[in-house]
Amino acid sequence: MIDRSFLGRTSEPVVWHVERGHVRAFAAAIGDANPIYYDDEAAVAAGLPGIPAPPTFPVALRPRDVREGMAIDWRKLLHGEQSYTFRRPLFVGDRVSVVARIADISEKRGKSGTMDVLVIETTGTDVVGGQVLFVGRSTTLVRR
Repeated sequence: MIDRSFLGRTSEPVVWHVERGHVRAFAAAIGDANPIYYDDEAAVAAGLPGIPAPPTFPVALRPRDVREGMAIDWRKLLHGEQSYTFRRPLFVGDRVSVVARIADISEKRGKSGTMDVLVIETTGTDVVGGQVLFVGRSTTLVRR
């Protein structure tokens, strides 16, 4: 069982710069050819202030691993869910401080046995304005 004393643990912040090349490479990797991810003029013509990052881009802005030191058998780890809540889109040029927090630790019993459920929330904050840009929520299952 995962030690519940880790509940509420927060990682040190990591600051990421949303770079044009990274946004373009990410959009290409997910197969999104929308010109707003590649061209300033296309983004402005679409009513945007600049090139936005695709909605799933925050997955590339990794926080420090808040699970460090936890007794997790990584061979039994399953990714359960991933969701994001956005306050505004990310744009090329943004500087984002990313912090992870262990939001919940519980156990679930099912047909295949007991599993630990670990919920990690990742918050991305605009370094310049201090505004929260997104909150990601990831659920991980660890089979016992």
